[in-house]
Amino acid sequence: MKYELATITDLEAIYDVVQHTITMIYPKYYPREVVNFFCELHGRKAILKDIENENVGVIKADEKIVATGCFVENHITRVYVLPKYQHKGYVTFIIKTIESQISGNYDRANLDASLPAVTLYEKLGYHTLKHDTYSLENGAVLVYEVMEKGLRKNITESN
Repeated sequence: MKYELATITDLEAIYDVVQHTITMIYPKYYPREVVNFFCELHGRKAILKDIENENVGVIKADEKIVATGCFVENHITRVYVLPKYQHKGYVTFIIKTIESQISGNYDRANLDASLPAVTLYEKLGYHTLKHDTYSLENGAVLVYEVMEKGLRKNITESN
C-alpha cells in the first residue's frame, strides 16, 4: 500500500471518491441536509486548495484513486475510501501516515469524526474531547465528535 502526495491532475478523481462515499454512506446516519452539507464542504474548490498546499494524499488500487486523506497543521480531515474498498485497512494506513507527518511539528493530532467513523478512530487511539453539533437548514443538525490523540513528537537532534 502506498500513500502518495496528490497533484492537481488528481482533483477529479479525489472529488469523485469523496462525493461518492458521502452520498453512499452518510444517508445511513444523517438526514439529507447533512449529506448535502458534507458534499458542499468537500467540493472541488476546497480540495484544490488543499492539493495546492500539498496537504492531500491518495491511495491507488486497480490503477485508480480509491482513498484520500488530508491534514492542515495538526487537524486531520477529509479521509474517505470508496465503499468497495472499505474494511481493507486503507483508513488506518492513511491515518498512521498523516500522524507521522504531523508528529514532526505537533505532539497531538485532532479531527472531527462523523458518526460512521467514531468507532474506527477510537480503535486508532483517538478519544472524544467533546460532542458537538452544527445546525443546518430545515432544523437538521449535524452531530459529530471532536477527537484527539497524543503523538510522540519526532525531534531531530543535530550533533
